[in-house]
Amino acid sequence: MNELRYVYAVTHPFDGPLAADLRGVADTRPYVLHHGDLVAVVSAVSADDFNEIPLRAHLEELDWLTETAHAHQAVIAALTSLSCPLPLRLATVCRDEDGVRRLLDSGHDRFVRTLERLDGRVEWGVKVYAETPEPAAASPAPAAPASTGRDYLRRRLQERRADEGIWERADAVSRRLHEKLSRHAEAERLHRPQQAQLSDAAGHNVLNAAYLVPREESAVFVENLDELRPHEPGIRVELTGPWAPYSFTGEVGDR
Repeated sequence: MNELRYVYAVTHPFDGPLAADLRGVADTRPYVLHHGDLVAVVSAVSADDFNEIPLRAHLEELDWLTETAHAHQAVIAALTSLSCPLPLRLATVCRDEDGVRRLLDSGHDRFVRTLERLDGRVEWGVKVYAETPEPAAASPAPAAPASTGRDYLRRRLQERRADEGIWERADAVSRRLHEKLSRHAEAERLHRPQQAQLSDAAGHNVLNAAYLVPREESAVFVENLDELRPHEPGIRVELTGPWAPYSFTGEVGDR
């Protein structure tokens, strides 16, 4: 079988082996490839799936993409307990181990600078959602059917204004949270809000932010969020992490 090398991350050499039961993309076994003062964590994958043409087709398949992203993240999460990895983008593939070494050589200075900047730091994600009430929850009894077109339009206008009120409050909460949390982070990134149809989360995503925090200050960051978390209906705040600092790696090398 013709095999390629899937590259998950670049990091400094670290002590300790990868977990024996760790599985990566396509249920492969990740391993560490040493090259100078850097290492890459890679898997041997089939060219039938990861060569340019089949890979391009796979990236259009939502189930395949989701499964691959979860496997990629599992390897990064395992690495985070051993080192401070620099995650590479999903589906970074080289033709062989020499190709991985060329990747490390071509991006060496950039990799080293980024690893030094991110050393000892983790990423926390904060999302704010505006949740519009279900019709059944908005009223204890079913609303009477509209007797005229004017009544129907009036009711729809009231519902829309209620939704807009929740979104406006969620936007204000998001701005306040981001301003205050940024003071407790070394860097922050505002990502595009997630579309409801592309995620399983309920509600309208208003804030989708990432914060770079020193690992030893993570407990204080979480406590600050808990203190700032609003307690009002229709607004939900979610905290995720700690992750490897995906949002702060900058652009990394091509395959």
